[in-house]
Amino acid sequence: MPSVISHAAAAAAISFSLAPENTPGRFWPVAIIAAVFPDADSVFFYFRIPYSSILGHRGFFHSPLLGLLVSLGLMLFFFHDLVLFSPRWWSYFLLLWLVWTSHGLLDALTNGGRGVAFLFPFSSKRFFFPYTPIPVAPIRIESFFSSWGLSVFKSELLWIWLPGIILVFIFKLIRSKG
Repeated sequence: MPSVISHAAAAAAISFSLAPENTPGRFWPVAIIAAVFPDADSVFFYFRIPYSSILGHRGFFHSPLLGLLVSLGLMLFFFHDLVLFSPRWWSYFLLLWLVWTSHGLLDALTNGGRGVAFLFPFSSKRFFFPYTPIPVAPIRIESFFSSWGLSVFKSELLWIWLPGIILVFIFKLIRSKG
């Protein structure tokens, strides 16, 4: 998995690129929560839930279906003042779902683990992309301050942060011309 920091950076890049104008400030932390929340399944390691279980890491919590449900919950909780199913409501909802889904997509670009359960509950099969350039990030905080952590961070700068920055600049340019 990429680091939590890079998942948050990807969410920020996607959100800054695609959010409607006059998006309220409360949206940004909610989007970051949506992007990093799938890794809450890491807590199951401590309860000895096997990685291969659907509750294991990159299983149910990484599925786009759960992302739809969580995005709906986030909308109802944080954006209850918006008219339900209005164009603005839908734009925030879809953006939250997109940043949730970005988590699994980035995880599928890593070089370790058992893949991502994109099709749950229809299938428990896990997937990687054919090209996996991002090394798996350490889970323990102290491991981030090691040669392994530095190697992961360098890779994430190239494969997540740089494309995110480019995405933001492209959309800023498009909006300024429109």
